[in-house]
Amino acid sequence: MLTVGEVHTSLLQHSTALAQEQSAEVLSLIEGEAVLTSRRPSLYAVSPDVRTGVDCWLPSARQRQLRGVGAVVTRAIITGGRIVQASSVIHVVAGERRQPWSHYLANPGVLETVGKLDVADLGAGFLHGNNADVLNLEAITGRVLDGVQMSDLLDRRPPLRTARTRLRWTAQADERPNRDVSAVVTVDSPTLRTVELVLDPQDVPAAVAGLCEDLALHDWLLTMLSSLVESVVTRSAPGQEHVERLRPVLEHLLHLWLPGARVHPRLRPIWDQLEQVPGFSRQWNSSVNWIRDQISVSNMALLRDLAGRVAVDEPCRR
Repeated sequence: MLTVGEVHTSLLQHSTALAQEQSAEVLSLIEGEAVLTSRRPSLYAVSPDVRTGVDCWLPSARQRQLRGVGAVVTRAIITGGRIVQASSVIHVVAGERRQPWSHYLANPGVLETVGKLDVADLGAGFLHGNNADVLNLEAITGRVLDGVQMSDLLDRRPPLRTARTRLRWTAQADERPNRDVSAVVTVDSPTLRTVELVLDPQDVPAAVAGLCEDLALHDWLLTMLSSLVESVVTRSAPGQEHVERLRPVLEHLLHLWLPGARVHPRLRPIWDQLEQVPGFSRQWNSSVNWIRDQISVSNMALLRDLAGRVAVDEPCRR
């Protein structure tokens, strides 16, 4: 009836991009379970699922007390050897009574309520609530991401400083015929986004989680780039200093902008909507072109200065 999740995204704390084999080693979070990898359209590695048992009160916009029991599924992802994500997801269903733990552990990724489920109330409470005493996917997801970033294989010397972003999402099935999928994206703070999805009942939680991971990845790239451009245009400094601050984006992250490349075909219309409003790629391309122009202008100034020095030195040699 309702699926909820959270995705944390950050720059991997390493000076260079990881090779695919290194990414797989960093993501070996559970002994004996394989890391899935792909090389097209970019390097991509996914950890085994980390399961976290929860028995807690659930979020409620109306401050209702509803208990939920189940196992949250979290996975870590490294894209392009550069960007790391942790993604948690759980599908909420109405239950009748408390079952033995073996029942919940046999159904990872499913949370059963102990009491009457109000989908709209729970979804609103999850997206907009801030009560730490209820189901807390932020803590579960952040713990997995912190574990990856603390890997001994990372040198903790990233090429630029960036903030971690969070994307919190809900997906509700709409059983009406010919219902178009839709998404409402809200910027709640500089580092928090909320996404409210309405989907077809056939769309499985794993595919929906993949869509939200892709949204979170590209939102992080755009947020990082916008923040960097803003810091440059609002700061008085020599042109070459600005260029040195901008150059790492072109060298390390530019090629990772591939919106929708790993999204299930049934869910790609959501990306099409976001490309219209607010226009993710338009904003990204505009910022990238501005950075390239700044670097070109700076290089031309350096060449002009060099030519001037050569012209001054020539009479002296004669």
